[in-house]
Amino acid sequence: MSLTIENILLIGSILLILSIFAGKTSYKFGVPTLVLFLAVGMLAGSDGFGGIQFNDPQLAQFIGIISLNFILFSGGLDTNWKTVQPVFWQGFSLSTLGVFLTAISLGVFVWWVTDFTIYESLLLGSIVSSTDAAAVFSILRSKNLALKTNLRPTLELESGSNDPMAYVLTIAFLGLVVNQDMGLVSVIPLFLRQMILGGIVGYLFGRLSKIIINRIKLDFEGLYPVLVIGLMFLTFSATDFIGGNGFLAIYICAVYLGNQDLIHKKAILKMFDGLAWLMQIVLFLTLGLLVFPSHVFPVMGLGLMISLFLIFVARPIGVFISLIFFKMKIRRRFYVSWVGLRGAVPIVFATYPLLAGIEKADMIFNIVFFISLTSILIQGTTLSMVAKWLHVSLPEKAKPIKPTDAFLAEYPRTIMKEIKINPENPIIGTRIVDLNFPKTAIIAMIQQGDKFITPSGSTVIEENEILIVLSDNQQGLAKVYECLHVDPVDEKV
Repeated sequence: MSLTIENILLIGSILLILSIFAGKTSYKFGVPTLVLFLAVGMLAGSDGFGGIQFNDPQLAQFIGIISLNFILFSGGLDTNWKTVQPVFWQGFSLSTLGVFLTAISLGVFVWWVTDFTIYESLLLGSIVSSTDAAAVFSILRSKNLALKTNLRPTLELESGSNDPMAYVLTIAFLGLVVNQDMGLVSVIPLFLRQMILGGIVGYLFGRLSKIIINRIKLDFEGLYPVLVIGLMFLTFSATDFIGGNGFLAIYICAVYLGNQDLIHKKAILKMFDGLAWLMQIVLFLTLGLLVFPSHVFPVMGLGLMISLFLIFVARPIGVFISLIFFKMKIRRRFYVSWVGLRGAVPIVFATYPLLAGIEKADMIFNIVFFISLTSILIQGTTLSMVAKWLHVSLPEKAKPIKPTDAFLAEYPRTIMKEIKINPENPIIGTRIVDLNFPKTAIIAMIQQGDKFITPSGSTVIEENEILIVLSDNQQGLAKVYECLHVDPVDEKV
């Protein structure tokens, strides 16, 4: 079956619904959801029952880049800086030095066991050198793994921030394969330009985006998430245009925005969470359609050998050396090493050699696909078991088991206070988003005469209103009084 304008929506909707149903079923059997998305795409492809003819690496790469924008941006928005800050340098070391060492050690092994040139081998190592954000976020959250100390934020920070390094290495070694007259030294300026510009531009666009979101006055709440999508793509494309790393820029931009007070922030977060899931499904379906299982079978033996070396040797080398200067128990280092999931990102990066037309591009793509598949199957299905075996998971009784418990854990407010805004209060006419309200408290409701309204970030404080404030402790309540310019001694309602 060929894709036409008449049937693309029908086929797409059926595949999307099948993927969601397959994902729901997969939880019962412990199979990672992402494998089911891939399987649906492969079964619908030219070698499967669906017979859909899809062999367009350029379109697949375009879909992959768009999807990665949403996945990385959503992951950045969900990153709590206070949680990540204690492990920032560990995550940074893993996402830079760890990725580099993984790429080099795997590349040398591939060069030793195959007839690949050294640059082709290092290219393959670079493509699969980073952990996949979609795979890590999806599997850790779907399995509801409660890990000791700061293991979880370390893993999520690494997976969300290490794709830029893998991208730079992939582009650099692809350039060396195409232009063999270039030397390794030529890679250094590319790396520095990509990472430095990506970091700076991402932070600047984060600050600019906050100003735009909070200052612009849109008539409809639903337009704010659309505005953020536009800002996300602008950040990526502008950074890429000047030679920086767009993936790093959008992740840093999203981390900054996720830790700021924004108008309609809850609506923005919910929409990006849904879009991230949609993009994961679309991405894995597309890559499943792109791959030809009949082309993967001939490289299964070599692919399995490379995959096992990556899991048991190359990844541990990268982790243990990059964490050598940090205090961390040996079993936790082993677990970080085990959560080296490869997913869609390496497959997307493997389309670059296809488009460049290098000699072994097809073989590299098929090996990378097999590595990603085996990584999700071997590591993704055993995360809980290995966590218990290494004693890095919390006991079951320490985990919230009810939806209400999870809600209360997210919004732990124990103190309620009604605060009246007198006519002489200087905050009158100020929007809630501009109050610098403490993170430990919220304005749950506002009483205006006989009416009660649920406020948003754009709600303007008016005189004689009564704010119903929830705080999780007395210190937070004291900061609330300070923000509202109210004296708790004189304040009476």
